[in-house]
Amino acid sequence: MKEEELEVRDKEQAKLLMEMKKLQKVKEFKPTMNFPLAQTMSETEQEKKGKKKKKKRPCAAYALWCKDQWNEVKKKNPNAEFKEISNIMGTRWKNLSAEEKKPYEQKYQDDKEAYLQIVGKEKRETEAMKLLEDEQKQKTAVELLEQYLQFKQEADGEIKKKKKTKKEKDPLKPKRSLSAFFIYMNERRAALVEQNNNVPEIGKIAGEEWKNMSEEQRKPYEEIAKKQKEEYLKEMEHYKQKKENEDEIRRQEEEELMKIQKQEALQMLKKKEKTDNIIKKTKEKHQEKKKQKDEQKSDPNKPKRPASSFILFSKEMRKNLVQERPEISNATLNALISVKWKELNETEKEIWNNIAANAMNAYKKEMQEYNSQKIGVCETRV
Repeated sequence: MKEEELEVRDKEQAKLLMEMKKLQKVKEFKPTMNFPLAQTMSETEQEKKGKKKKKKRPCAAYALWCKDQWNEVKKKNPNAEFKEISNIMGTRWKNLSAEEKKPYEQKYQDDKEAYLQIVGKEKRETEAMKLLEDEQKQKTAVELLEQYLQFKQEADGEIKKKKKTKKEKDPLKPKRSLSAFFIYMNERRAALVEQNNNVPEIGKIAGEEWKNMSEEQRKPYEEIAKKQKEEYLKEMEHYKQKKENEDEIRRQEEEELMKIQKQEALQMLKKKEKTDNIIKKTKEKHQEKKKQKDEQKSDPNKPKRPASSFILFSKEMRKNLVQERPEISNATLNALISVKWKELNETEKEIWNNIAANAMNAYKKEMQEYNSQKIGVCETRV
């Protein structure tokens, strides 16, 4: 029990030391930021505004005139109240001529222009400062973010360097056999622990003892180590064989699963093709029905438009060429007809043009009769 307690205590101490080292190495994020210029400027502006009085609006022409005339009117009417004096002043202002009002109106205009210039300038400066402040705040935020990201990247890099990623151990994998020295040290551990030696001291004492031992003294431990190694190698061979078998079984299972998936995929494809064929046939039927309806809707009594001179010529030539060359393709046939048509002289073409013109004249007459009959039918229905 004492040995176990000592081991637990040593482990806890080692863990605490590791945690302390980690805490000591933790960096603190300290951004190196310059104080925004716009902020300082805006603060100084606010201080100035606090000290200075706001610019007063300019007095109107009537108010300026009242300032000049108020004392005079007050002397003439000492017992009059403010309201009465105001009424007197208003009446007198109304009776003033344009020439008399002009200097006061001019002064008001001058004061107004000066006031608007000052106010406009202040407003523009305020807007400019706000814009600059916003821009600098944005720059500050971006700079702060960049600094933090750099700090985080460096910190993560250091942590990755310090922390070695441990591979997951297979619990079924046989443990490596101990060497002769470790077998001896395990044998001596209990006695050394009773002497109140800690883990490093135990290792040091056992190492010194092992060095001073003769070959005869070491021999039993080496034989035990040899046997353990042989057993370990056998177990490892069995473990490897088992692993290979498991891998083979897994591979076969994956192949079987792949086959099943392929079959399912093929079935899905067949279903899709079947569905596509049904849709295609349905569309074709629908188009066919539509075509039939359109044909039914079209008037069979309506005269058909006659063919052009070239079409008439091509029909005639087609018969002759097909008789001469029964195996000729449609594309070659069309090409030959075009060549033949181009080879015709004006007189020969005129013959076909006349036939087409006569057919067109006949068609026009038939259409006139057809349209007149149609109009008559419509009128009778009405």
